[in-house]
Amino acid sequence: MLGNIDAAPNLAVKDVAVARRFYEDTLGLSQVDAEGDEVVVYRSGNTRINVYRSEFAGTNQATAVTWQVGEDIERLAAALKAKGVRFEHYDMPDTKLEGDLHVMGGMKVAWFKDPDGNILNLING
Repeated sequence: MLGNIDAAPNLAVKDVAVARRFYEDTLGLSQVDAEGDEVVVYRSGNTRINVYRSEFAGTNQATAVTWQVGEDIERLAAALKAKGVRFEHYDMPDTKLEGDLHVMGGMKVAWFKDPDGNILNLING
């Protein structure tokens, strides 16, 4: 029923102005729509990401958005780190940490958070 319809991630934030600086200046996303000071919609490839003000911001403790970046993962992680992004390091079975990348066989993942604690990641898949 919904398999052919695009879906969009929704990220709750406390302060939309702070979120704008992170998503636009740090991550390089382009705003495509907004509803006052409450919602900003960004384009990321063919996807739209909704960033909205909520009192529940920062309560999600799971990955909210994944970017599949292929072989560019090392370069993109380094570029984000140069812009001040701090990467998360998790202790997981059968995983080794190489710099900021978690390596599990052929899969490489780098997790980081936005200013409200939303968990985001890059994956080479």
